[in-house]
Amino acid sequence: MSDADVELPESIELAWGLRERPGKGPRRSLTMEQVVAAGIRVAEADGLPAVSMSRVAGELGVATMSLYRYVSAKSDLLELMADTAYGDPPPPRGPDEDWRPALARWALANVTAIHRHPWIRQVPVGGPPMGPNGVRWMEAGLAALRGTGLRAAERISTIMLVSGYARHWATLAADLTEAAAREQLNPDDVGMRYWQQLARLTRHGSYPAIRELLAEGADGEDDDEFEAEWRFGLDRILDGVEVLIRSRTAAD
Repeated sequence: MSDADVELPESIELAWGLRERPGKGPRRSLTMEQVVAAGIRVAEADGLPAVSMSRVAGELGVATMSLYRYVSAKSDLLELMADTAYGDPPPPRGPDEDWRPALARWALANVTAIHRHPWIRQVPVGGPPMGPNGVRWMEAGLAALRGTGLRAAERISTIMLVSGYARHWATLAADLTEAAAREQLNPDDVGMRYWQQLARLTRHGSYPAIRELLAEGADGEDDDEFEAEWRFGLDRILDGVEVLIRSRTAAD
């Protein structure tokens, strides 16, 4: 199959620079980059729910229908916005770097990208990465696993697992931060209040495991403990991947 036989969405072709403008119809007055940047400005200012084709068109001073020459639907625009906001992937795995620290760096970079632009977490995942940055992130994640002996399907499943955990963690952190801000509290105060409330609710009744947890000193989480929880979960995932890699090595 030749490249000519592989169909791509027009917005993806534009994002990759594979199509400058249509062969027919009026000349485009904007660029894809301008349309996506306007959408990002709206999301940064007022949140993702504020992004609409009409609002973005207003930012650009054009008619709403003109945007459909760049994206066929709002969902396409949101995906391109997220792809752009993610930015560059982390530096590639170094020649003397083991797969595990390289993949851990890649995972943390995913979290950092969402922390920079919290609205990203609200963009529905419509499928595998196709945008320029998304594909580069995919390349970086796969490159971290080069030479491990994992099969193709296992490598892609590994980066899906790690990126999924990173997205979940970044989403949880952003949700907690926003909830605390709504109550004009800092996250530490929210955490402390939760454990106090839980202690009261479970003082009586059949909750021995929770009471045991509280007796061991569970309380409001500080930044170091929150970071430790992130590392704990990531390390358990990477432990499992390491077991699989060792099994591949032992079989050779």
